[in-house]
This record gives sequence, C-alpha cells and structure tokens, in this order.
Amino acid sequence: MFIELVNLVSTWAIPALLFIIPVTAYLKGVKVYETFVAGAEEGFHTAVKIIPFLVGMLVAIGVFRASGAMDLLVNLIKPVTGLLGIPPDILPLAIMRPLSGGGALAIAAEMINTYGPDSFLGRLAATAQGSTDTTFYVLTVYFGSVGIIKYRYALHLGLIADITSLMAAIFITNLVFG
Repeated sequence: MFIELVNLVSTWAIPALLFIIPVTAYLKGVKVYETFVAGAEEGFHTAVKIIPFLVGMLVAIGVFRASGAMDLLVNLIKPVTGLLGIPPDILPLAIMRPLSGGGALAIAAEMINTYGPDSFLGRLAATAQGSTDTTFYVLTVYFGSVGIIKYRYALHLGLIADITSLMAAIFITNLVFG
C-alpha cells in the first residue's frame, strides 16, 4: 500500500507542480507568460556570460586527466587511504567528483560495469556519486555568473564537505552492504 502511494505521488508530483505554480501565479495577478519570457531571457544572458568560465574549467579537467596527473595523484594517495580502509578503486571517482560531474559519472559507470551494480564497489561508487558535489563546477559557474571572484573560503568549505561526504558514503556503504 505504502509503495503504491509513493509511486503515485512520484508519478504526479512534477505534472502537479507544473500546473499548480502557473495557476497560483495567475490567481495572484502575476503575468505568467511575460514573467517566464523575462526569466528565460535572463537565463540566456547568464548562460552566455558563464561560457568562458565553463570552457576554462573543462580544458583544465581535460589536461588534468590526459597528462596523467590524476593517476599520479591516485598513486600518491593510495598508501594513506589503504591505512584508513578506503578502497583504492574509489580514488579516481573521489578525485574527479569535485571537478566534473560528467567525468565522475563516467568513472562511476565504468566501476559499476566492471564490478557490477550489486558489488560493494558498485554500491560505493553510486553512493559516493550521489552524496558528493561538483565543488569546482559550482564555484566556476555559479560564482562566475554573478561576478564573485574571491571564493577562497567557499572552496575550502566545499572540499571539506566533499571529503566528509565521501567518508560518510564509505562508512554507510560499509555499514549497510559491507
């Protein structure tokens, strides 16, 4: 019964929001179409404004991976993570996730294809992918779009949050599936 209710709510949640929000706005006197068009125009200008930041970040990620720097970093970190009980196979995902969501997703998919979705590493990759964030992408795109250039503390806190989330993913995956 509960599962059927959850399925029903998840099926109708987005269509209901897409109906309720414009109707509520209309009833409150908001010019829905004009507001939508103005927002879309602002979004387009923001997208054009962040292209240089996005291109720079993507080039840097490409250079980082192609140069072998990521493999070198993984090999440097392996001894420490081995002492902490962190599987070394998760390190490329842990390093790539703060940099690129797409790159991290490709690594996670490769791990799931290699080890299987029901393996410990497959579950760990999925948990880590879902619990960490793309810190550098967020800083580059969001901060760049509004003109914030001094984001040192946001970077530190974002990376601390990524490490904490990765540790939590490892702990929870060990607890539930280990």
